[in-house]
Amino acid sequence: MASLKEIKNRIASIKSTQKITAAMKMVASAKLHHTQTATERTLAYSSQLSGILDSLLSAEADMTSPLTASRNVKNVAIVVCSSNTGLCGSFNANIWKATEELIHNYEQQNLTLHFFPVGKKVAKELQSRGYTYNEEFIGLTEHLSYAEAAKLAARMQELFLSGTVDRVELLYHHFKNMMQQIVTHKNYLPLSLEEKQAKETVTGYMNDYILEPSVEQLQQLLFPKMLNLQVYTVLLDTSTAEHAARMMAMQTANDNANDLIQELTLQYNKTRQQAITNELLDIVGGMSK
Repeated sequence: MASLKEIKNRIASIKSTQKITAAMKMVASAKLHHTQTATERTLAYSSQLSGILDSLLSAEADMTSPLTASRNVKNVAIVVCSSNTGLCGSFNANIWKATEELIHNYEQQNLTLHFFPVGKKVAKELQSRGYTYNEEFIGLTEHLSYAEAAKLAARMQELFLSGTVDRVELLYHHFKNMMQQIVTHKNYLPLSLEEKQAKETVTGYMNDYILEPSVEQLQQLLFPKMLNLQVYTVLLDTSTAEHAARMMAMQTANDNANDLIQELTLQYNKTRQQAITNELLDIVGGMSK
């Protein structure tokens, strides 16, 4: 049985650790609020941009672009997003599990994979498994900005347009709510635009748009902007999911610490009571002699 001093030291150690986890939870909460606000604003802008593109599709059926060209797939670039640090529950383990499944499926199809990790944790996993990867964007989320996200988007577009890769995919966590961060896998390039045919409204009118400048000029402006925005939104989504996962992990750690402190306090009181009882017995035994 542990001595009173040992139990007391364990309680003090757990309380000290609990202060750290509580501080980390507060930091994660503040960062979560910041990224949530940024994501909401970005999604509002993205919605307006999508509305413009839908209008263009209604006005002009031929919206083809080199970015929409579909090719026979032999080379695939995969942007995998994780965190730079740990203590965020199963966040990084889940993204690596999805990455391994993707690698296994594509290796069976004899596809050549090009990895672009965003986050040190997934880069470390790739390195430990012997996979080569591009190190250019590993620390992108440390000081996330639209300009930095646009650099990643431009690099992916360059690889696709040059024919180095035939498809670009994104693998990341989508923030659904505080309890759920969903691993999401989506195609990034070639750009897929679902052509929406103009439908008659209840009043019988149809959308009719006059495009100025030309369709080609609008494509050159809007397509890259939409692709840049998509990458930025994905990185914001990943950061939001990471902060939520870390916040929940720290909350769980705090709850477990409270339970352990209660158990140790009960054990301490029992041990102390037993020691007092033994001393009283020794005193009574000595008096009887």
